[in-house]
This record gives sequence, structure tokens and C-alpha cells, in this order.
Amino acid sequence: MSLWVKIWQLFWMLCCWLVSWFVDGVIEDKSGLLVGSVGDPPDKTKMKQKNKNNKMCFFWNKISTSGLKIPSFSHLLFGSVRFGKTWWRKVVVAWVVLWRKETLASMCDERKRMLQDQFNVSMNHVQDMSIMISIFHHAKNPSAIDQRTFSEYTDRTSFERPLTSGVAYAVRVLHSGREEFERQQGWTIRRMDSLEQNPVHKDEYDLEALEPSPVQEEYAPVIFAQDTVSHVVSLDMLSGKEDRENVLRARSSGKGVLTAPFPWIKTNRLGVILTFVVYKRDLPSNATPEERLEATNGYLGGIFDIESLVENLLQQLASKQTILVNVYDTTNHSEPISMYGSNVSADGLEHVSPLIFGDPFRKHEMRCRFKQKPPWPVQSMGASFGILVIALLVAHIFHATVSRIHKVEEDCHKMEKLKKKAEAADVTKSQFLATVSHEIRTPMNGVLGMLHMLMDTELDVTQQDYVRTAQASGKALVSLINEVLDQAKIESGKLELEEVRFDLRGILDDVLSLFAGKSQEKGVDLAVYISDRVPEMLIGDPGRFRQILTNLMGNSVKFTEKGHIYVTVHLMEEILDSTDVDTPSSTERAGRTFKAFSSNGHRSFALSPPEVNLIVSVEDIGVGIPLEAQSRIFTPFMQVGPSISRTHGGTGIGLSISKCLVGLMKGEIGFSSTPKVGSTFTFTAVFANGTHSTERKSDLQNNNQPIFLEFQGMKAVVVDHRPARAQVSCYHFQRLGIRVEVVPRVDQALRFMKTCTTTTVNMILIEQEVWNMESDVFVKNLQKEPLVHSTKLFLLANSVDSSISDTLCCTGIDPPVVIVKPLRASMLAATLQRGFGIGNRESPQHNGPPALILRNLLLGRKILIVDDNNVNLRVAAGALKKYGADVVCAESGIKAISLLKPPHEFDACFMDIQMPEMDGFEATRRICDMEEEMNKRVKSGEALTVEESNKSSWHLPVLAMTADVIQATHEQCLKSGMDGYVSKPFEAEQLYREVSRFFNSPSDTES
Repeated sequence: MSLWVKIWQLFWMLCCWLVSWFVDGVIEDKSGLLVGSVGDPPDKTKMKQKNKNNKMCFFWNKISTSGLKIPSFSHLLFGSVRFGKTWWRKVVVAWVVLWRKETLASMCDERKRMLQDQFNVSMNHVQDMSIMISIFHHAKNPSAIDQRTFSEYTDRTSFERPLTSGVAYAVRVLHSGREEFERQQGWTIRRMDSLEQNPVHKDEYDLEALEPSPVQEEYAPVIFAQDTVSHVVSLDMLSGKEDRENVLRARSSGKGVLTAPFPWIKTNRLGVILTFVVYKRDLPSNATPEERLEATNGYLGGIFDIESLVENLLQQLASKQTILVNVYDTTNHSEPISMYGSNVSADGLEHVSPLIFGDPFRKHEMRCRFKQKPPWPVQSMGASFGILVIALLVAHIFHATVSRIHKVEEDCHKMEKLKKKAEAADVTKSQFLATVSHEIRTPMNGVLGMLHMLMDTELDVTQQDYVRTAQASGKALVSLINEVLDQAKIESGKLELEEVRFDLRGILDDVLSLFAGKSQEKGVDLAVYISDRVPEMLIGDPGRFRQILTNLMGNSVKFTEKGHIYVTVHLMEEILDSTDVDTPSSTERAGRTFKAFSSNGHRSFALSPPEVNLIVSVEDIGVGIPLEAQSRIFTPFMQVGPSISRTHGGTGIGLSISKCLVGLMKGEIGFSSTPKVGSTFTFTAVFANGTHSTERKSDLQNNNQPIFLEFQGMKAVVVDHRPARAQVSCYHFQRLGIRVEVVPRVDQALRFMKTCTTTTVNMILIEQEVWNMESDVFVKNLQKEPLVHSTKLFLLANSVDSSISDTLCCTGIDPPVVIVKPLRASMLAATLQRGFGIGNRESPQHNGPPALILRNLLLGRKILIVDDNNVNLRVAAGALKKYGADVVCAESGIKAISLLKPPHEFDACFMDIQMPEMDGFEATRRICDMEEEMNKRVKSGEALTVEESNKSSWHLPVLAMTADVIQATHEQCLKSGMDGYVSKPFEAEQLYREVSRFFNSPSDTES
């Protein structure tokens, strides 16, 4: 019995010593590593640990002494302080440390073997793929591999490469063959070193934005890639630092080589690339680098995402949470690169296992450590609670969504029934409007067309006057029909606005062109000013906006015999935020007018951020509106007085339609008028902003507003003593990129030119009113001190006056170039180009009157006209023959189909819509079907090829001819396959606008 007691006491003592070892030894080492690692001073760390050890030793001494008393023999053998703290303690410590090291080494070696085995499997398969590419791509002509085949094969065999994230093949291209290679591939070889220097996020990666690869002796562009790395196609591997070094080492050694870890393109994750060289033929093992270079076809790379691959590997092990694993690239021992691992703290024990990945040049290590402790349960509890809350919220949202969907479905069923009834009524109204419009405009088309043809015959002065009067009456009737139809559509709620992108400044230039002739005849100064804060491009309905401006400006020109008409456009914020806007006086007056009528109960609209609220003012100094008539100015078919209709004409419906259109644009319209002083009409309109902040200036060159780069940086001096008029002039010159200085007198302009030494003044622009008052003084000054040769003289005038040249005929001074108002960008640029002797940006055939341009476009074109009305056929044929077209007529859609069966020699077809037997819509659809069938036959080789038939493709432009102006008709034309729309009767401007989309003039074709 005493023997068992002694054995028990010995066992108890060994346990106490073991715990003491943990307290004094392991905990000390562990605490020294952990506590000291957070930045405390060494002395402070030791003091903390000493206090902790004293408490722990006292605790275990109590336990050990409270047990059974050790007899004297055992005490002498095991219980001495010296022996306990020397020999046995060292033995126990050594045994425990050894056991922990062996356990850690075993677990680390297990992970190392798994990683190396799977890497070798992936490496062997990548090498096999290099042989496959050599056989099936380079040894066959044509190649049996393309991008789609390569991508499908690599995706289906990805399980054989468990550690690769993707495979890509780059072909060797010499500089002499780069151009032919890029032409065959259809893309440009792009450089990748800019991505290495400036990594981008995957959402910001844009292959098209990369620069082409710089000129070098050879390139290695990627031509095949797995879908996971397809973004590297067309990138030059020799332009990247790591890839270039890898390719050169692989080529010189003939073996698979690895790169150093580097961040990937697009994902920025850390990874390495295994590269094999694909040779043209088998090479001996002792081949020289020159022989290997000559036999190189390309390079196959296997891409390894180290982080995700090691993580997936560790997931397969049940003891993943026991130890921490770090993988390092130790090729450079002084600066090892971490390829995988975390900075979670662990105890001081560490095991290092070398990794062999087949490349002797690159060294890798796996370092393993025990974790300090498992995750706190509080975190798991918090995560579980959070998941529960999220689940309850999702359930609540799902229940509310299902209830809402059920209610919406019931409402939709009710609305669907109401919609069908409304659509049936709309169809009836639309058909009525289309029928009335067509039936009235069709005979008017014949009348106006014949009158136009009559004008081209030989008539005396009296006959010409009669024909012009009849033409004017016919156009007035057509305009009245359009206005009545607009009013009918407004009352029926049928009028809808388009949402297209348009150039506001180009619209104003077009409207100015309409009234330029009348304003010049009267000597009225017609000008437009648009604030710089107004965006270049807007989104809305440009046609209806032009209609409002045309009505308001037409009234101003009609009732103004002398003086000026100013049109200004500003943002609403400029008027409301400041009472002293630095704009022409008309805008200040417009602002006061709008504030006055908007405060009288008119509605205001809240704008969302991308919307633009414009305020447009049209000011004239005409006869004004009588006070008693101002209350009914917007009433349909109401005139100011009976004499107005007889004197100036009109129906009194234009302002009513304008008010309705402004309302559809979420705006308001008002006016301020004083009899015998003038009137100012002001309206607002809300559009969407069509100019994006990232949009470059070159992106706007296709819009209506041209950009004249030849005037960029020029400087001009405007001589005008009227500030409002001078600012309008400055606005138009600044649109061309010209810097402008304004002075009120000509002598001040000359002094300014003398004092301006930093920049050259390229032109002097003198207002005609100033010229008439100070031309003598100006001529005398020029005779004393002539202008610099590069400075040109221009005169801003309302009309061309021959007296200007007479003033300078005897002085030896070249007469100024006259710029006729109203100022418009295109006209102004053309005049300045003529004055400076600069060639026009547009070719000559695109300048001049529309009739001349149309003749250049239509000369020799074979055009088919289809119409069941004989008068309309004669009118349309006569109009097109006038411009040199070869015209063929057809009376029905059936005959048109027989004539347009491919192959044929027609260049275009003008198709009437409403015809018996087969209307224009059905005829166009059948023509499109025939063209589609012919294109299929050409593609399969069964029919004449496109080149042999001198056609770019088998598609004939079909333009609809119709007399109605219903928007639904336009949409139906496009749906049936028609390419454009021409309303009856033909107008030169509209005809040019449509045919210029399909035809080029002969000079364009030659160039």
C-alpha cells in the first residue's frame, strides 16, 4: 500500500512540475513574444510577466502542498528545490517542446505535400497544353484552334489543373510582322506596363483605353485565353516587367519558370505565372539560347492565384483552424515576399518547410505556427443574432412586397380595361386627323408643286407676280391647316413631345435664318444672346421648341418696322438669384416681366438635379399691344383688332399653340407690352441636361453646332457704343473661340492696338452705326498709321451698302469685309474665312443655296417615285428632275415591287403611303423582305456578289411621301422599314435634309 502511495505522490509532483513549467517556462516564452510584440518597453514587459508568474507559482504551490505529505525518501529523491528546478524541469520542458515541434512539423509537412502535389499536377497539364498548341495551332494551316475553342477546352479541363485560375497563350510576333498580325486579329497590341504602374479596379478596367505597345524588336501578345482571364487578350507580355523576365528565362532555359508574386491586372490579387515555351520543333537538351530563340513560336502561361488556392487547400483539412500557414517567396532572402498568410498573433513556435515548384531559380517556404486561441464565442453569438435579425427583416420585406404586388396587379387589371377604351378612342381620332390632313394637303400639293414648276418657265413680270401671289396663298393655307391640326391635337390631348438630344444654339441659328431676309429688308437689327451657363446640349423636343420661337419671332418681325429684335436665353437661376445680371437690358426686362406674372398665381415646378430650366425672352420695339386686347392675347383665333388681320395677316392661333406647348414643357409664358413702345414675350421651358461632365469637346462635333478650330485663340476688337448690342456681338464671336475686347469709339480701338503688345489683334469689328458717324476720322488715322498686315477690318451691318466701298475708293485702303446681320455661327465663320483667306472646312459643294447643293447630290441618280395620284407623280417627278435626277414613275405598290426586285439600278425610292390595292407600308415591307433574301443568297454564293453589282449592300433607301403630319404616321413609317420622311409638297431644305443622309456629291465620292 505504501508503494502505491509513493507512486501517487510522484505522479502528483510530476503534474505540479508540469504545470509549473507552463507557468514559468512556456507562459514566460509565450508572453515574452506576445506582450513584447505590441510595442511595450522591455523592462515594463518583464515586470508584468514577473507579477503574473509570482501569482501563478503561489497558486500551484498551494495545490501541491495541500495534498498528501511526501515521505522522506521521496522528498530526498524528488522534493529538493535544486533537483526540482533543474533536472526534472528540464526533462519535462524538453519533452513537451519536442512533442509540440513534431506535431507542428507533421501538420506543416502534410500541407506542403498537398500543395506541391497539386501544383505538379497543374504544371504537367499546362506543359501538355503547350505541346497541344504546337501541334494543332502552329503545325496546321489553317489552325485548328481559335479563341472560342481554346476557351471551351480550358474551361472543360479546368478540373485537371486544380491550382490554376486561368491559362493564356501569347504568340511571338516580330516588329516586321506587327501590322499584318494586327490586321488579321482585328485589334491592336496593347502595353501592360501602365497597368502595373497604375493598378485599376475591375469596374474601372477598360481595355480600349490602354495605349498601344511601343515599338520594339518583338512582341508577345496574348491571342488565346480562358474566360476567367479573357481580359488579357491583346496585351503584350513583353511590355510588363515580371512577364518579360519570366518569358526570357523560360526561352533561354527551355523549362517551366515562375514569376515573382505580383498583383494581377483588373483584380489586383497576388499571384504567380508559370510559363512554358512553345517550340516549332523538338530541340536537344543542350540546345543553345540562340537555337531556342529561333525555334520559339510562343509562350503558354498558367496563372495561379496563391491566396485563393492555398485557402481552398486548407479547407480540405479538418485541422485548418489549429495552425496558421504563411507562404513566402524567399528568392531574395533579405526581402521575402508574402504570398499567403495573415498577421494573426500566435505563440513563438514556428516550423519552416521548403516548397519546390519546379523552378530552381525561385525559392519558396511554408511557415506554420500554432494559433494563440480560438475565436471568442461572443463573436459567434453576435453573428448568429445578426443573421436572425436580417432574416426577420427579409421576411417582413418579402411579405410587404407580395402584398404590394397583389394590390398592383388588381389595379393593373382595372387600368388595362380603361386603357383599351382610351386607345380605341385615340385610334379613331388619329385616323380622322390623318384622313382630313391627307385629303386637304394632297390637292394643295398638286397646286403648290405645279406653281413651283410654273416659276421655272419663261414668264413676264406680271405673270411671275401672279404665280408668287398664288404660291404665298397656298403656303398660307397649308400653314393654317397645320395650325388647325395642332390645335385639334392639343384639345384631344394627342400632342406629345419627343425626347431627343439637340443643340440649343443650332436651333436659334436655324430660326434666325428664317427671318434674316425680312429683317434685312426692313433694316431691323435681329440678334440672339445665349448665356454661357446654358448647357451645349439639351434633351427635349427641338421641333416644338423651334415652333414656339418661330411664332414669337414671326410676330416681332411682323409688327416691327425699325429698331431691333433681341432674343435672349438664360438659366432661370440667373434671373431669380440676382437682380443685376450682367446681360443685355432685354434680359433684365424679361426677368422683371417673368417675376411679375409668375407672382400672380402661376405655378412653379420643382426641378430634379439633372433638369435645366430655361427662360427665353423675345423683345422688340414695334407697335406694341393695346391695353384692351392684352387680356385675350392667348385666346385661340382671336386677333388684337380687325385691322391687324387685314394688314399683317395671320389666324390668331400661333400664341395659343405656343402657350400649350410651353405648358407641355413644364413652363410658363407671359408678356409685357406698351403701345407704340414695344413688347417682350418671356417663357420658360424645362429640359434634361444632355452634356455630360466627362464628355470631351470632340464628342460634340457631330451635333448641329460646328466647331471652327481655325479661329481658336484669335483676338478681336468690337467698336460699338451700345453695350447690349456689343455684348450680343461678343457672344457670337466667342462661340468661334475668339477673344473679344469692346470699345465705344474707333480712336480707342486704335489706341488699344498700340498698347496691346502681349498679343496680336487679328481683326477690328466696327458697328455700321459707328462707321457712319466716325468713318472719316477712322480713315484719316489709318492713312497716318496703317493697320498691321495681319489685322483685318470687318463691318457689322444690317444690309450690304455700296457706299462703304465708295468711302474708301480714293484712299488706297482696302474696304472692310461686310458681315450681314443677323449673326449666325455658320454665316459668321464663312465670312471670316473669306476675309482671312482661309479655306472653308466644308467642301464647296456643301455651301450655297439648297437648290445648288441638291443638284450636286441628285445629279445622275436613278430614283423611283410611287404614287397613285397622277398630279402628285408629275409634281414629284418635276421637282426631282429639276435637280438632275433620272426619274422613273410607278402608279402602284405592286409595280414598285416588280421594279425593285434585286438586282436593280435604282438609288432611292419615294413611296406614297395611302394607295389602293397595296399601301406604301406593305410595299416597303415586301421590298425589305426581297432585299433580305437577296443578301442571304449573296452571302451563300448563290447570287451576284455585292462588289460585282456596285452596291455597298442590297438596301435601297425608301423615303415616305405623305400629306399628313401625324406623329403616329412617322412612327409607322419607321416600323415598316422606311428610311425617311418627306411631306408634301416638296421643299428644297427638307428634301436636302433627307437625301443628304444617303447620297454624297461626286466630289465627296472622289475624295
